[in-house]
Amino acid sequence: MKGMILAAGKGTRVKPITHTIPKPMIPILGKPVMESMIQLFASHGIDKIVVNTSHLAEVIENYFSDGHHFNVQLSYSYEGEMKDGQFISKALGSAGGMRKIQDFSGFFDETFVVVCGDAWIDLDLTEAVRRHKELGGIATIISKEVELSEVSKYGVVVTDDHGRITSFQEKPSAEEALSTQINSGIYIFEPAIFDFIPKEEEFDIGSQLFPLLVEKNITFYATKMDFQWLDVGNISDIWGVTSEILHGKVPGYPVPGTQVKPGVWVGINTVFDIDKCNITPPVIISSGCEIQNGATIIGPALIGSNCKIESEAVISQSLVCDYIHISGSACIDNKTVFGDYFISHDGFTQSLIEMDAIHILKDRRVTQSVVVNRTNIPALTP
Repeated sequence: MKGMILAAGKGTRVKPITHTIPKPMIPILGKPVMESMIQLFASHGIDKIVVNTSHLAEVIENYFSDGHHFNVQLSYSYEGEMKDGQFISKALGSAGGMRKIQDFSGFFDETFVVVCGDAWIDLDLTEAVRRHKELGGIATIISKEVELSEVSKYGVVVTDDHGRITSFQEKPSAEEALSTQINSGIYIFEPAIFDFIPKEEEFDIGSQLFPLLVEKNITFYATKMDFQWLDVGNISDIWGVTSEILHGKVPGYPVPGTQVKPGVWVGINTVFDIDKCNITPPVIISSGCEIQNGATIIGPALIGSNCKIESEAVISQSLVCDYIHISGSACIDNKTVFGDYFISHDGFTQSLIEMDAIHILKDRRVTQSVVVNRTNIPALTP
């Protein structure tokens, strides 16, 4: 089967992280979220995949290449233009990106699946496609039931008794919501969908294409399925998702490393004496780290790859990204540490300079010669 991953957005709600890496490359427990989506596609026989890219496209394309490492074939559709000798991002919207690919090669010549590149799911795609074909519509939205208190976060899908979509509500209040069925951003289409997508124009699936189908009385459906869905739509979601996994609330999500004691996972090539540190699970310490004796890590917490935590440092309920050297005078509580930024769990962001914290955090690559095999990690101010 064929599929498409939407990866062209600028990720404005996930700044400042998306200043240096595109949203689909945000790591969840060290793995880019889009990698999990490609692996899910492959496991269900969707092995011909086109990815639309725009913002920081080279980061995605350099990492995934042609897809052979993931047992799929990958191709990329870049959305942008050359201006004054530089490539300028110019995304076409989710539906517009689909149309560009179709106009170029006619790639979508059979039933195909389209997903967002910024979420982890464990959906049974084989069953989803089967339901789509059984329903017989031009499109199917895979929907999910949520609590009434949560509908204001999502686009709500309204259907008749047969599952045919009759209208949408964009992030309604609980009092106004006509349904608790929400759009998960997972779509199955027939090639005839391109009759309703204009050429060479910015056009969105959720806000433009689907309302147009309703207006024209075109038959398409929503089918509710039970699956786990971790979305990194906002900056605060990164910690929220990490914390849920560490607390065991996401059965089946692969936890990296070896569990050296209940609730403590450690990667390879890491210098760490668990008996001489103060560790409160759940904690993940990734590969290539140096955790000095006397350091305190209170979970839920994740220490990224190639970090150094000095003796007497305290890290509590925090996520520390790769290549960060934390001094012994540091006390980091309820933060995500990424590059030059501290991000509170509610999304409030401050730079090291604003917090007068340059003396407690450094780039470990500056303080120790290491083999650097990732180019998308921003340098910390030494």
